[in-house]
Amino acid sequence: MGTIRQIMLARRPTGKPVADDFALAEAPMPVPGPGQFLVRMKVGSVDPAIRGFLDDRPSYLPPVAIGAPIAGMSLGEVVESHDPDWPVGTLLRAFATWSDHYVIDAQALGLERVDPASGVPIEHYMGALGPVGLTAWVGLFVIGGAKAGETVLISAAAGATGSTVVQLAKAAGCKVIGLAGSADKAAAVRELGADVAIDYRSTNDLGAEIAAAAPDGINVYFDNVGGDLLDLALPLMAQRGRIALCGMIAQYNDADRPHGIEKLWQLVVKRVRIEGFLTYDHMAELPRAQAELDRLFASGQLRPLENMRDGFERLPEAFIELMAGRTIGKTLVRI
Repeated sequence: MGTIRQIMLARRPTGKPVADDFALAEAPMPVPGPGQFLVRMKVGSVDPAIRGFLDDRPSYLPPVAIGAPIAGMSLGEVVESHDPDWPVGTLLRAFATWSDHYVIDAQALGLERVDPASGVPIEHYMGALGPVGLTAWVGLFVIGGAKAGETVLISAAAGATGSTVVQLAKAAGCKVIGLAGSADKAAAVRELGADVAIDYRSTNDLGAEIAAAAPDGINVYFDNVGGDLLDLALPLMAQRGRIALCGMIAQYNDADRPHGIEKLWQLVVKRVRIEGFLTYDHMAELPRAQAELDRLFASGQLRPLENMRDGFERLPEAFIELMAGRTIGKTLVRI
């Protein structure tokens, strides 16, 4: 039956992950049972949320065990099937493992059929036309309720989700303020259409810069970072503003010392609603979201921003660079 390659958790990272935290291993080719199907990975997704699964602590998914394959989203092709609804040749994306082949069934988390439009690279369906775009859409419109004419602030605006939110908000007629961690990243955010792009590492008074860009306050804050940036944004919110909590990048590498939020009183003062969300808790909204992403891409209003590598064995390298804050756009690995 042959073997498969897997990226295993060799030890739990301390702070930022390093190469020795991972190991490339071989395992017997898995055999699908009744109702299951064997999938060959074609594109691996590298996401900040994976960092949380590597710590031995409660989260919305169980932690990865030492010696087990890393958990993550992937896009693959069914190569053997015992489920007629998922025949051989079907392209799909699902939450699985960093394995070049894996077995799942129809109840797999995040399982969706992928039907690429003619001429569109399939890797886009793991980025702006896939989970990244769906997350951006749900956070901005379902959780944030963004409307034309409102001001939207986005942290980590040069990242996978943030760069997509920038474009969705502009297409919806919003004023967009993007925060990024370098001059190059701020330039990339500006090129995507942001009205204002701020390198938060180089400014002497970030709060004043945001306030100047949003004199009437922030209607929607799409937060990928948490920590100091969330605390800073609270008094800058407009009356009845909304905060969509997508991620906490500031905490992922240092979960033992979470940042305390000091300005929560502003939620009362401004009557602000703050809500964390997971994309796949909103399954009923996803067909509409996917149709809108496809439409915007076809019209040129949505440009996938990707950081691509080739080779299964490069998944840890890509993840390490992502968690060190050195990437722009969505980090993907073609297998």
